Amino acid sequence: MAAASNLDRAELAKFEAVAHQYWDEAGPLHTLHSLNPVRAAFVAARAPLAGARVADVGCGGGLLCESLARLGARVTGIDLAPAMITVANLHAEGLGLQLEYRLQAAAELAASAPGSFDVVCCMELAEHVPDPAALVVDLARLLRPGGSLFLSTINRTPQAFLGAIVVAEYLLRLVPRGTHEYARLIRPAELARAARGAGLELRELAGLEYNPFTRRAHLRPRVDINYLAHFSRPAGAA
Repeated sequence: MAAASNLDRAELAKFEAVAHQYWDEAGPLHTLHSLNPVRAAFVAARAPLAGARVADVGCGGGLLCESLARLGARVTGIDLAPAMITVANLHAEGLGLQLEYRLQAAAELAASAPGSFDVVCCMELAEHVPDPAALVVDLARLLRPGGSLFLSTINRTPQAFLGAIVVAEYLLRLVPRGTHEYARLIRPAELARAARGAGLELRELAGLEYNPFTRRAHLRPRVDINYLAHFSRPAGAA
């Protein structure tokens, strides 16, 4: 999750409660298994991963971490949910991947290893912390000059309220009820403003659509519900 000062323990408890089912493709987090290949491909198409140092902030049980490590990255996954870190370590046993998991906040990692990562990922975390802009600052501090930051989150629009909350949580039960709160959702302009304040440049926005009937996900131009964002730290930045 985020730093202790940027942590909502009620939000953390939501993820602790389902950690034991994280890798169950038919479980309460099954949509992650459909979204993950699209997210991993989005990152891989925009940043060289072979030998790259990658940090996955809010890594959960390690789904994206494992995907990026299989593409040759050296991955450090951090989260503040102890059960998630336990699950991630157990699942990674014997895989032979360059993976390290830590029960650690983004601010703590940024303080101990500033500018150490070629790529930083933060998927579906920003809408669960009290101060998303502060989280973006911590993420930016992790990046070396020329490095890339990838975030995914949900737009704050009527379409997102209907699709990501009413339909996904209450009608189709794609994710546990109460996973998202509309007021916490983040508009792309707000995310871009926070990134600019942290010294990053917006490279690309892409919508992410999930079909609950085929259980397939794909990118799309519209960013009115789920979206991915790619930022970079200028190569000459200190």
